[in-house]
Amino acid sequence: MPRLPLGQWVDSSVDWLQAQFSWLFDAVTTGVTGLYDGIDAVLSAPQPLLFAGVLAVVAWWLRGLAAGVLAFAGFALVDSVQLWDEAMATLSLVLVATLVTLVIAVPLGIWAARSKNVSTVLRPVLDFMQTMPAMVYLIPGIIFFGVGVVPGIIATIVFALPPGVRMTELGIRQVDGELVEAAEAFGTTPRNTLLRVQLPLALPTIMAGVNQVIMLGLSMVVIAGMVGGGGLGGAVYRAIGNVDIGLGFEAGVSIVVLAMYLDRMTGALGSQVSPLGRRAVAKARAALGAKRPGAKLWAHRPQPVTALVGVVVLALAAGGTGFLGGSGGQASASGPNGGHGKKVSIGYIPWDEGIASTYLWKELLERRGYEVETKQLEAGALYTGLAGGQVDLQTDAWLPVTHAQYWKKYQNELEDLGSWYGPTSLELSVPSYVKGVDSLADLKGKAGRFKGRIVGIEPSAGMMGLLKDKVLKDYGLEGEYKVVDGSTPGMLAELKRAYDRKEPVVVTLWSPHWAYSAHDLKKLKDPKGSWGKGDGVHTLARKGFAAENPEVGTWLKNFSLTEKQLTGLEAVIQETGKGKEQQAVRTWLDRNPGLAEKLAPQ
Repeated sequence: MPRLPLGQWVDSSVDWLQAQFSWLFDAVTTGVTGLYDGIDAVLSAPQPLLFAGVLAVVAWWLRGLAAGVLAFAGFALVDSVQLWDEAMATLSLVLVATLVTLVIAVPLGIWAARSKNVSTVLRPVLDFMQTMPAMVYLIPGIIFFGVGVVPGIIATIVFALPPGVRMTELGIRQVDGELVEAAEAFGTTPRNTLLRVQLPLALPTIMAGVNQVIMLGLSMVVIAGMVGGGGLGGAVYRAIGNVDIGLGFEAGVSIVVLAMYLDRMTGALGSQVSPLGRRAVAKARAALGAKRPGAKLWAHRPQPVTALVGVVVLALAAGGTGFLGGSGGQASASGPNGGHGKKVSIGYIPWDEGIASTYLWKELLERRGYEVETKQLEAGALYTGLAGGQVDLQTDAWLPVTHAQYWKKYQNELEDLGSWYGPTSLELSVPSYVKGVDSLADLKGKAGRFKGRIVGIEPSAGMMGLLKDKVLKDYGLEGEYKVVDGSTPGMLAELKRAYDRKEPVVVTLWSPHWAYSAHDLKKLKDPKGSWGKGDGVHTLARKGFAAENPEVGTWLKNFSLTEKQLTGLEAVIQETGKGKEQQAVRTWLDRNPGLAEKLAPQ
């Protein structure tokens, strides 16, 4: 059967939509970003513990004293692991996605409940939206909206929309038909019947749909972090990329705290807005108090007026402290080349030389008064962000070979500020204790020794495509070896594990890399030249960046490191530990006096 070019049709459709409706996507990006920034500013402004108190009072009012105490303890834990800002960013993302989703879902659900034809048409569409892997939505999202929070929010809306529509339709359809008929018999208009009879009785089911929308939104935060969405999802993504168990656990616990709070509060709110729900809750509390008098204290809920006064007082205190008690911002550097707080965004792939050079320039630019933001992204998202202007520059472009596919696609939207290191080389490597395997040709027929696998890095990395599409074919290794996609830290962890146990392993590596000084490894020879000639490590910027920032552009064009300097910086970063990259850069600069002034002269 001939292959159906479905993917090509989708590609063409996306290109057409991008060309014809770029104005619409720009407007959506502006609107969603403005809404997100506004909510995030409100949530992030107060002092953490005061705002945690506000959330605790809300929990006390809705579910009782025990819920309020636990809510405060949970948010205090988030603040104690220094992930408060990330948690508020995630909460902002979920709130924006939930608000937009409900604005779309509730009217659609009402329409579907009142029209069988609409319900029939919507059902397969909702099935498609809910069963399609959520990560797939990020691909057109990046193309249409660039990297950042917007594609994450859009993907969350699409993924969370179906339960909102379904639960609204179900709630209205479950309203007793006799009640609707009675309302109509008394001359009630269809609009008033919907607003005064159907919606109030359907509210518990609709609120259950709201709860599902929020939970699905939270389940998307990690995926949103992959495209620069930040928040707790970004922290989890960094932890995955760096194999940082501690950060991953802390971010995961913070997401659990948010999820439990939102789940319990929306569930309680669903009971509060329904007369039947309020009566059921009152009966349950009365029965509990009769059986266990001590439990009455923990189940105590303040009157709405009391709770409102508490929230207002804490909110005013929190807002005043947050807005008026700040540090006044970072002072800009003095001198003719001072950045004066100008913002620069640097994206990077979690490769060692990329991490090293990114945090080196973050430190250098901040010393010159610039405000620098770093974003860890996959290679495809990074190049798309550069081309779209969401990222200003990156320092780890391997050209002309490894990143050729990205350069070919985006070169008209990018500026090449030159190579700062080279030549490099790509290779497969094995530990030196693996005998009889010295070249790629020697791997033939020996898959059993290596468990039939080659441990790779990020699937979006250019060398992974080159390995799968060319190197394996040239040496007849297709079908015999499976390339295991993963991450650079994951590959290094597997290499260390195998090396410590003296087990055979073959991994993707490149030169320069600190792994060659940490382990005794052999680079497998490439007699056929399948890997191609060595690359240069280039700095790429968005179009117009150098003209807008002439000093920084000049520094980057003149930037270069020797192999000794680069591997030395990488080694210090490894010694200092994960999450302390900028501290390691400072240590390295202290060991190399005068280098900072040479790289970024005032």
